[in-house]
Amino acid sequence: MRKTLSTILIGWLIPVLLLACSTPPLPTPPIVRAEIAQSDKPRNTSPNVPPEELAELVAGNTAFALDLYRLLSAERAENLFYSPYSISIALAMTYAGARSETEQQMAKAMHFTLSQERLHPAFNALDQVFANLGQAPQGSAAGTPFRLRIANALWGQQGFEFLGEFLDTLAQNYGAGLRLVDFSSNPEAARQTINQWVSDQTEQKIKDLIPQGAIDPLTRLVLTNAIYFNAAWQYPFQEDATTEEPFTLLSGAKVNVPMMKLQKSLLYAASEDYQLVSLPYEGGNFEMVVILPAIGQFETLQAKLTPDWLAQALDARQFQTVHLSLPKFNFDSDFSLVNALSTLGMPIAFQPDQADFSGMDGQRDLYIGEVLHKAYVNVDEAGTEAAAATAVIMELTAAMPEQPVTMTVDRPFLFLIREVQNGALLFVGQVLQP
Repeated sequence: MRKTLSTILIGWLIPVLLLACSTPPLPTPPIVRAEIAQSDKPRNTSPNVPPEELAELVAGNTAFALDLYRLLSAERAENLFYSPYSISIALAMTYAGARSETEQQMAKAMHFTLSQERLHPAFNALDQVFANLGQAPQGSAAGTPFRLRIANALWGQQGFEFLGEFLDTLAQNYGAGLRLVDFSSNPEAARQTINQWVSDQTEQKIKDLIPQGAIDPLTRLVLTNAIYFNAAWQYPFQEDATTEEPFTLLSGAKVNVPMMKLQKSLLYAASEDYQLVSLPYEGGNFEMVVILPAIGQFETLQAKLTPDWLAQALDARQFQTVHLSLPKFNFDSDFSLVNALSTLGMPIAFQPDQADFSGMDGQRDLYIGEVLHKAYVNVDEAGTEAAAATAVIMELTAAMPEQPVTMTVDRPFLFLIREVQNGALLFVGQVLQP
């Protein structure tokens, strides 16, 4: 395999505004050079993937998304937001190098039911769907254009040999070149370079994805995915209708929050356990699904949230005039996924003496040292801005009647952001306190 080498100069942004006048100026970090070593094979922009395989991939990703939600929400009694799609892509790229029992465990935990030969083209096909939607000429009444950006990159140790087959798979299906950095002698500079790339790809919404100390001289490869989403509501909330109203926490305490108001014919479903409403984004290709558990049923609904339950709830939707009250919210989440992924069934991938990623370099000398994820969401009267990034760090071993209904989201709730046609979940979240 021929390797194409080019040089990228990654610059650094110097803050113009300081948090306080007394804060001393920050030193200018050095420009870091990152060569790119990648296959000569270009990205396949028209992968031949049957519709049933694309549907199988989406179904598996949805199952993983909801498995992960149950684990993360059990660990954290707080607001939660993440991008299962970003995590799935980053781990799919890692999976391309997994072999033997490591490969089997990853496939089971991630719900990768397609073979390696079919899985990566299917991810590529789904990514092409999103890429085409992201380029669609959609605007908004408020003047905010629709934006969807998904980017992948690999960061490898200079001089460390990666297999051509591994680089071919990532180049053709994920558009990911291998950027060469020097983890061995300057891990901090490599960390800053990766974090700057993530920040740039997410409109500066995801900063410092990789904290100090997460990369060390034994790091050999970091696989990254970044996703940025900005869309206006198809039916915007009127700002002058937003009022301060009480929101009841799980503890029973009440806090006042800015509550947005909308009266519109929307896809709606309800049972004795929940209310559900879909809020379309302009263009109709994406929607936010808000799921409001019945009073006292939040934990019960969390336990029920499976792909089958979600599919049935979505199928039950009918157009209904809804008087909707929805709180504005803005927060971010960050966490390590090592424990959650181990619990889901892939512990060997994190064991230096057992992991097999020989599909990356031909040796059994790499394991996953860390999987880091960070996400941001802002929901207001105009629409939604969301971003997320994932880093996988590879270490060297050593039916309702037609009448108006009221839905007041004044207690903890769940929400999903999904692509409508294929049903792919981009983001999943819960709001315990707006």
